[in-house]
Amino acid sequence: MLFEVWAPQAEDRVELQLHGASHPLERDPQRDGWWMAQVEAGDGARYGYALDGGPVLPDPRSRRQPDGPDGLSALVDHTTYAWRHEPPARGLRGAVLYEMHVGTYTPEGTLDAAAGRLDHLVDLGVTHVELMPLCPFPGRHGWGYEGVSLWAVHEPYGGPQALKRFVDAAHGLGLGVVLDVVHNHLGPSGNYLPAFGPYFTDTHHTPWGAAVNLDAPGSDEVRAFLLGSALSWLRDYRIDGLRLDAVHALADTRALTFLEELTAAVDELAAEQGRELFLIAESDLADPRTTTPRAEGGLGLHAQWNDDFHHALHTALTGESQGYYGDFARAPLAALAKTLGHVFFHDGTYSTFRDRTHGRPVDRVRTPAHRFLGYTQTHDQVGNRATGDRLSASCSPGLLACAAALALTGPFTPMLFMGEEWGASTPWQFFTDHTDPELAEAVRSGRRREFAEHGWAEEDVPDPQDPATRDRSCLDWAEREREPHARLLAWYRELIALRASQPDLTDPDLAAVRVAFDEEARWLAYRRGDLRVAVNFAKEPVRIPLGSRGRVLASWEAVEMPNGDGLMTLPPESCVVLADA
Repeated sequence: MLFEVWAPQAEDRVELQLHGASHPLERDPQRDGWWMAQVEAGDGARYGYALDGGPVLPDPRSRRQPDGPDGLSALVDHTTYAWRHEPPARGLRGAVLYEMHVGTYTPEGTLDAAAGRLDHLVDLGVTHVELMPLCPFPGRHGWGYEGVSLWAVHEPYGGPQALKRFVDAAHGLGLGVVLDVVHNHLGPSGNYLPAFGPYFTDTHHTPWGAAVNLDAPGSDEVRAFLLGSALSWLRDYRIDGLRLDAVHALADTRALTFLEELTAAVDELAAEQGRELFLIAESDLADPRTTTPRAEGGLGLHAQWNDDFHHALHTALTGESQGYYGDFARAPLAALAKTLGHVFFHDGTYSTFRDRTHGRPVDRVRTPAHRFLGYTQTHDQVGNRATGDRLSASCSPGLLACAAALALTGPFTPMLFMGEEWGASTPWQFFTDHTDPELAEAVRSGRRREFAEHGWAEEDVPDPQDPATRDRSCLDWAEREREPHARLLAWYRELIALRASQPDLTDPDLAAVRVAFDEEARWLAYRRGDLRVAVNFAKEPVRIPLGSRGRVLASWEAVEMPNGDGLMTLPPESCVVLADA
């Protein structure tokens, strides 16, 4: 077995600790900073590296951390798993994604338990499950965005074999699997990378401290480390796509950016394996170059989240205007109409939240709509609220139905956040399980201080370290059978089935979307091919000019086609999907 590690920080020696014995590594004459040794070892063997006589540390490229981020690494032989199913041929066009946090999707909080609930997603009609980050982090429960060991799977979730079983089960049911990965920072606890090499740099600073080193001395190897991790998920675990967290925080001044390197490598792997692989970016830049093909001067990512659509819809539903919602709350239906037809609300316009102009227009003629994800809720937009309250805590079932109609019949690739399909009453709160008492207290007090600045009483902000905070965030599956949840779940199924059966709803032509609205009356309608969709956010009936011809494909409340005047009366907090006659 070849053991190798990039450790340019080591001055004199690097030793492999394996089976209680120490084995010296030799410098690799072909690669600066690399050390290597050939030692007999098999699947599951525990090991670590000691630099210059220091403590034994886990392998930066560890495939498994059986005892958590601070423990020894373990070898993983990926060839031992016998795959039963081939990945389905599913790309983003026509897809419906479902964001899942493994630790709260079921009370057990494991990959195997989540796999046992995949039949719900098949019945719902979604095409891909998007898993929140799975890399190891301290303790048992957390969101996953403070992970370390970017090649490994959190052991309390079941470790590497459980992830393979999950992906295999999903593929057997025809579901694709997307994994959320974090390249912009690593967790503050259990992160030993700086002991090995310049994985971070003070050249740039981020909200999490020193930036991941993508452009300073030594960055070639850091980029190779991140590329190798990303490709490992796609190759070794047969993941179908990756969601890249906060790519706007990747400080990178090189002519060939890391994101371009990554998209090129993923496209090459897709061609090699003969299957469609994709990358979805989370970006705050409102810059269409993120998803513009590399050949046209863009970064080449295959899709990105569209927070502008979410923010406009959220303000239309709730009337909230704090923070970044302020830009959208001035005229929420106008903002929603703009995002439906033009993707970004800020496309070179002034942002009061940022106190500057922001964004760049999307080329509506050349850019396919499925490159942008549309959603009513996400882990961020729910979990980063003080109490983790979902839309169901403040919106009627009718308004939730309107939100679903806009996301599932709109031009973007829809994404659901677990539980929204039945209007889950359970919150999804911010929770951690830090084993370092000082870090735990810093997180607890920091979160309470943050929300105190917005008027929240300290006792009303859940303690992230309290196990009850995680427990409250677990889905209550029994709700699906009760009203009003059962009716909303049936509505989601109906809309997703409609999206699958009506080609107009997956038409990638953004320029063909036609939107009309009345800000004061609080209705909005749009046309997609031969289909028309109308929503009424008001508490009173409204009359909407939809034409006198057509038939109802789906409606939240009973409606009748208009008479000769072409005006349809839409009940309060209701929506309808019509087809031309």
